[in-house]
Amino acid sequence: MKLEFLDDLSASGKFTGVVADQLIRLYDFDKIQAKKLRLKIQEIVVENREKLDFSKLDFIERINCNLVLVISDLDTGILINNENNFICEITTDGYKNMVDLLEPFCIKDSSNSYQWLYEIDTPIEFLFSSKGTW
Repeated sequence: MKLEFLDDLSASGKFTGVVADQLIRLYDFDKIQAKKLRLKIQEIVVENREKLDFSKLDFIERINCNLVLVISDLDTGILINNENNFICEITTDGYKNMVDLLEPFCIKDSSNSYQWLYEIDTPIEFLFSSKGTW
């Protein structure tokens, strides 16, 4: 599973109709890795209410960034912490929803499937896509 930050998807306005200018994507994974991620979010974030630092997960290859999931009182979404380090701040219910959204990827390999992991009005979207596309 790969973690990557994509910046300026519209190429400074050259491309119209893009979903967002920036996004964090998790891609290039199989159902086993999807299960591992789903379980980590469920256990560490939802049940134990602790932060989940993706740099500590041996099944995630960080391409150009890191992401930390933390529980917040508000659904803020992904924010830039510093240069290529990001923090995702959403509520417990938001993470429970994320766990539910990951479930189909854990049942069978979904080679052409993708899922936005939250629906928050924020500059940085969060994409879970086996091939990295949407």
